[in-house]
Amino acid sequence: MDGWLHTGDVGVLDADGYLTIVDRIKNMIIRGGENIYPKEIEAVLEQHDAVLEAAVIGVPHEIYGEVPAAYVVAYPGTSLTAAELLELCRGNLTKIKIPTAIYIVP
Repeated sequence: MDGWLHTGDVGVLDADGYLTIVDRIKNMIIRGGENIYPKEIEAVLEQHDAVLEAAVIGVPHEIYGEVPAAYVVAYPGTSLTAAELLELCRGNLTKIKIPTAIYIVP
């Protein structure tokens, strides 16, 4: 890839050089033939009071093809665990849509 990281995100640079992510090239995760939309999982994660941002991506899986994984940013000064977020997902999503991993990032 010649030094570039291809994320699949679609962005726009403004006149000041700031990048705004506006969409994804690939808006669907296909897990074992089932279609999963990352936005649906992100919306559930963002229901948690401590979640500032959430992004869900498809990661390769040898049996299912892809599975969802979540990257979450917490509001400054709040505490958040992956276990809390998994519990939230279990209460609001079907089993195939629950992220197989949740990473809390700064």
